[in-house]
Amino acid sequence: MTWHVRVIANRYADSVRLMGVAGDVRALDGVERCELAMGTPANLEALAALGAEAKASPGDVVIAVQVGDEHAAAEALDAAERGLQADEGAPHAAGAGETPPRSLSAAARRLNGANVALVSVPGAYAALVAHQALSRGLHVFLFSDHVDVADEVALKRRGVQRDRLVMGPECGTAMLGGVGLGFANVVRRGPVGIVAAAGTGAQEAACLLDAAGVGVSHIVGVGGRDLSREIGGVMFRAGMQLLAGDDETDALLLVSKPPDREVVRGLAGELPADKRVVAAFVGGDGAAAPFEVHPTLEAGVCALAGAPPPRVAELEQAVDRARGRSAGRAVLGLFSGGTLAREAASILGPGHRVLDLGAEEYTRGRPHPMVDLGTRVRMLDDAAGDDAIGGVLLDVVLGHGAHPDPASELAEPIARLAGSKTVIARVCGTRADPQDADRQTAAIRDAGALVAPSNAAAARLAARAVAGSAV
Repeated sequence: MTWHVRVIANRYADSVRLMGVAGDVRALDGVERCELAMGTPANLEALAALGAEAKASPGDVVIAVQVGDEHAAAEALDAAERGLQADEGAPHAAGAGETPPRSLSAAARRLNGANVALVSVPGAYAALVAHQALSRGLHVFLFSDHVDVADEVALKRRGVQRDRLVMGPECGTAMLGGVGLGFANVVRRGPVGIVAAAGTGAQEAACLLDAAGVGVSHIVGVGGRDLSREIGGVMFRAGMQLLAGDDETDALLLVSKPPDREVVRGLAGELPADKRVVAAFVGGDGAAAPFEVHPTLEAGVCALAGAPPPRVAELEQAVDRARGRSAGRAVLGLFSGGTLAREAASILGPGHRVLDLGAEEYTRGRPHPMVDLGTRVRMLDDAAGDDAIGGVLLDVVLGHGAHPDPASELAEPIARLAGSKTVIARVCGTRADPQDADRQTAAIRDAGALVAPSNAAAARLAARAVAGSAV
């Protein structure tokens, strides 16, 4: 199919909006692919690699659709442009007939009392916008990626000086006072505050707490690099300080991929005397930590909630019954986020292929895999013909911002796989999420997958499925 491209000059849209419009257009009949991006050099290069050539400036929106004929292309391009215009023409809550502000300063003036800026612009410009937000006394939720480490350090140090949070860059999830930012699940309110250098890790932890009957007060996301030696845990400490002083928070859950040991040791000074602190550092050993550390999100939540691990005896029996088609072969893991992928890889061990489809090599010029399931669907179909693969492991992450009905796209490829492979899924969500975790679980289970109660449990089941002899 041919690519058809349209450039809309001098039209800015943030990445969240672009992902949503692209998803709507992909659902149209006859549309094979649709990509929307700002015309930055990196995005133009990524589009060119797909075969969609465009000439545009960083302030232009590029719409690229892959369809079979000119008429369908025109309709798809028009639909994308209408989608971009929908928000611009909508009346703003500040007054009927008002159009949305076109700058951060204008928005701050109009939204009297606003105290958080959500920044989702191309990485080359994100630090400047975040600094502008800090100058106006706003906390920053920095969704953008491709921000230099030096810029991140400068932003976070300035945030500390101004007593403001800088959540990110690449911060996918936060929840402040019950209000979700980025990708966020609907979980019950309660006494556990989460500080997370991991977006999907924070979501999994919050959903596991909800399933255990324990609520969440706040989630402070800090971006995946915060506990590295370069950043030094600047915002992790600030998040701990904030929750330590919060009357609604009785315990802290710290979430991260394996952090720098010296940085973790330096968190000792932030431990509240009157609140329990538990960490889930996936795949880490916690040797230098001045608090209780667990190697999986499930273990950390169970320890904090005082709950036993989820029961999986029936799932283990189902895995054992299907061992003939999986034993002795490899597991393919297809994940929306790096933390869940890292957790699964640490449980599976060597010899398996676990992919974080949210990594740059898969998302450059494309929406996040929690929004766009196309890459995963193609990989599931490819796996069906690969005799070396005995088990397929995947996460299905729900919540605001994620795909509105992931099971509707995943069910068919799962059904095609389930006849020859053992498919194991973790639905990370709650029944209160817009997608309804119960409904998603039922649809994926009906397609032939085994649905585990946690990501760690799913990985253990996958390891059991391909073990050379009965476990």
